[in-house]
Amino acid sequence: MSLSLILAALWAVVANLLAMLPSRDNHWRSAYALIALGIPLLGFVTYENGPWVGLGVMVAGMSVLRWPVIYLARRVRARLGQRG
Repeated sequence: MSLSLILAALWAVVANLLAMLPSRDNHWRSAYALIALGIPLLGFVTYENGPWVGLGVMVAGMSVLRWPVIYLARRVRARLGQRG
């Protein structure tokens, strides 16, 4: 197993541990930190293991951080709806 996949698995474990902790801001600060760490890590995984593995890791990360993805999709849809 490559270093990038080990780091991605560690990222997933940390994300799940952070989700179990109580939070006053509904875990948004943790989500921002995970996104900031996850984007370069995704590039590293894709560089070392290829685009298909990178895509799988991206889907796994999106399932962990589903609410930021949902809010982003809503915002994009609202912006496209205003212009169209």
